[in-house]
Amino acid sequence: MPRLAAPRVVLFDWHGTLADTFEAMYLAVDEVLPMLGALGLAARLVPPGRSRLPEHEALVAHVRSERRLPREVTGARRISRTEIFEILFGPDQDAKHVAHEAYDEAYARHFTEVHPFEPGVPAMLAKLRAAGLVTGMLTNRRRGLFARELATVEGTGWSGFFDVVVCGDDVGRRKPAPDMVVRALEQLAARPGAEVWFVGDSTTDTVAAKDAGVTAIYYNGAKWSPADLVRIFPGTHRPDAIAGDFAALEALALPRQRRSG
Repeated sequence: MPRLAAPRVVLFDWHGTLADTFEAMYLAVDEVLPMLGALGLAARLVPPGRSRLPEHEALVAHVRSERRLPREVTGARRISRTEIFEILFGPDQDAKHVAHEAYDEAYARHFTEVHPFEPGVPAMLAKLRAAGLVTGMLTNRRRGLFARELATVEGTGWSGFFDVVVCGDDVGRRKPAPDMVVRALEQLAARPGAEVWFVGDSTTDTVAAKDAGVTAIYYNGAKWSPADLVRIFPGTHRPDAIAGDFAALEALALPRQRRSG
């Protein structure tokens, strides 16, 4: 991979990157999938033979027949609701909007606790900010739900770590569209470019970053193998770098500080 430009702005995804909300997330998805018919979404699932990967084809087929996620998906805890809806509905923006709205209502009923995805999240964010970097949060959550989670995590919340927050209901299109990145940069009076990083754990985050013209950093918290990573990313939307943990992210973002420490 080419050498990265030193960041001035580092934007983060929430779920699966900084925070672990898998339990409530899968409960909410499990509540929505049996409603596909009532929501008018059953006929809008990606048609057979149209999925990008064989495992996506299998997931759509399973949901079409069973109206639930396969056990191996919920057991692995690797993909988010955004990725699930991308797999199920492909480019159908209206269908994904309906699915996200139903999900948000279900998620509000299941939300209980939020945990750091990795120990030391506040320390990592504090180091970035102490180095003079601007930090922000881009999440497909509704703002009301995200505000609750941010105020809940680790008891005291992490709200002081973010100069900008853009949520799913702040823009016309959620990730993987670039709208959230664009909105964050507008609010920061910053321009897209290599010195803006977007760190996320999913292909949708990477696609949003690349389409917005910023550096895409893939956080491999799910521990996908190198072969899996080559396979799951669309050929035109590969990350500029991969960080397996926050120590690796710090080393990428703050190389001088890492060497001098």
